[in-house]
Amino acid sequence: MFEIQMEPESNTMAGTKPRTREVFFTNWDKYFADEQIRARVIEVHGEIAGSVACFQADGKNCLGYWMAKEFWGKGLASRAVKMFLEEETRRPLHATAASANTASRRILEKCGFELVEEKMGEETERFVKCQIADYVLKS
Repeated sequence: MFEIQMEPESNTMAGTKPRTREVFFTNWDKYFADEQIRARVIEVHGEIAGSVACFQADGKNCLGYWMAKEFWGKGLASRAVKMFLEEETRRPLHATAASANTASRRILEKCGFELVEEKMGEETERFVKCQIADYVLKS
């Protein structure tokens, strides 16, 4: 998973900055220790293809996912998110995507998320400054 999140094209599409090894593993340790976070690894034929998770951000239940580049364009992310949403029943569930990331936006829309607004996202330690699309899944 650490190496998957390092892929430059994935980070450009997502509007993110790759995490250092220390930060990455510290975050995953928190995920496994926090009962409010539900995180799943996506496997395809025994190979790690990505992850999907529900976590808290700014007091909201949020969905996030990441797919290894070699698994893009095969419908696997949509399928993984749909399967995850059958297990994760908290609603509303929020998600964001870089506005230019049409593939990620399409996945969210296929899974029932509705666009709430588009706005300029701020530069942070994790994110680059870019236009962000905010989504919500109400039921």
